[in-house]
Amino acid sequence: MIYTRLKLKYSGFALDVDLQLPGRGVTALYGHSGSGKTTCLRCIAGLERAEQGFVQVNDEIWQDSDQQIFVPPHKRALGYVFQEASLFPHLSVLANLEFGLKRIPKQQRRVDMTHATELLGIGHLLDRLPHNLSGGERQRIGIARALLTSPNLLLMDEPLAALDSQRKGEILPYLQRLHDELDIPVLYVSHSQDEVARLADHIVLLGNGKALASGPIGETLARLDLPLALGDDAGVVIEGQVSAYDPDYQLLTLQLPGTALNIRVTHTPMDAGQALRCKVQARDVSLSLHGVEQSSILNRLPVTVISEMGADNAAHVLIRLDAAGTPLLARITRYSRDQLSVHPGQQLWAQIKAVAVLA
Repeated sequence: MIYTRLKLKYSGFALDVDLQLPGRGVTALYGHSGSGKTTCLRCIAGLERAEQGFVQVNDEIWQDSDQQIFVPPHKRALGYVFQEASLFPHLSVLANLEFGLKRIPKQQRRVDMTHATELLGIGHLLDRLPHNLSGGERQRIGIARALLTSPNLLLMDEPLAALDSQRKGEILPYLQRLHDELDIPVLYVSHSQDEVARLADHIVLLGNGKALASGPIGETLARLDLPLALGDDAGVVIEGQVSAYDPDYQLLTLQLPGTALNIRVTHTPMDAGQALRCKVQARDVSLSLHGVEQSSILNRLPVTVISEMGADNAAHVLIRLDAAGTPLLARITRYSRDQLSVHPGQQLWAQIKAVAVLA
């Protein structure tokens, strides 16, 4: 487990958080600019010293202001990935990686050079200098260098923020591999809900230096009482299991957890039994009183209405739904709500286009 209690004041800003986070997987610190994400991360790293602070990563205490304990950053078993890779320009990729590796005695190394280069897909880049790399390649080198310090905790401060959409698309699969293949907990700072939905297991929503919510990604994104539900990219994360693949139409059938219900999504081939995460945007969910069979919309799920909240657009409302234990959100017009007489406890059909599911 990761325990943090941090209090820090600047002119016009105060950080005051008390968090207990999972000791494995990816935890996202999410919020708008100025919410305190990076300040929180820097305090955990020891780059900022909280006036009142307690930081414990598994069995290691890095700060305890009550006991006057403060472990300096270079003695904390962590890796830090910044927005810019900040590689040494005069050193080759291999020499940059060896800089991180040489900090750790051989008997303490948890990640070796071969493993790091294979995970990040950079084996063919080892002889190049940084100025001959793309932005995405430089960032992958930076991540590999952080991993080669064999950290007990990996901190990532908006690692995709400086990249264009194409480069982000290139690097995201590598970040997913880190999530799937390494047993190193990650704290991932981002203001992109789509990034968070794709990578995180747990999310902390920060606002004005305080933790507004902290919990598993699926449950937290579906909460109507949080600002997460108000944006145009609001939606839920579903982690299901592949049950079939249709090669003619390139459609996966994904069984929802704990139920016989399934959805179909456009995707490359995957074997039955494999896990897949997808995001369903609230704006892509429509509601109907009846399950219409003859339709271009492939996914029709029986749902129960749980609750309703006004949206950021006065013409819209947000409806929280339950599909046999899987939460969904639907953004519909107030007119549609009234035409369907939507109310808590009502049985409806949720309709989702296969092409709209972000897998």
